Amino acid sequence: MIIASVIMKDKHTQMPRGFGFVTFAGLSVLDKILEEEHSIDGRVVEVKRTVPMEDMPPKGGPKSKKIFVGGIPASLIEDEFKEHFSSYGIVVEHQIMVDHNTGRSRGFGFITFESEEPVEKIIFEGRMHNLAKK
Repeated sequence: MIIASVIMKDKHTQMPRGFGFVTFAGLSVLDKILEEEHSIDGRVVEVKRTVPMEDMPPKGGPKSKKIFVGGIPASLIEDEFKEHFSSYGIVVEHQIMVDHNTGRSRGFGFITFESEEPVEKIIFEGRMHNLAKK
């Protein structure tokens, strides 16, 4: 049974951002859902478990070398994405996620650093970073 669902939308355009969240009544339902392949409007979608905020490790808990970056401008290219975050430390992997059908940016990506320190610097500076071309 579904308790709640939400489709995430861009705060400026109100257009869907390509992902959402569904809250189920129990873990047994979720486990069954995760076993199956799902499609919406004929397109296979990725379904994965999330960690509720209350279950997240406290600040200063386990460290990570990887960050999620959302709100990436469509005009930003991979090299510029890497270049921006290289100022914090050595980037070992970077990826702007693209729509498989159109090849256009989905507006988010991931950066993996050689160590945890750059991630700590980025988090310390705050959530907002200007990636738009100047």
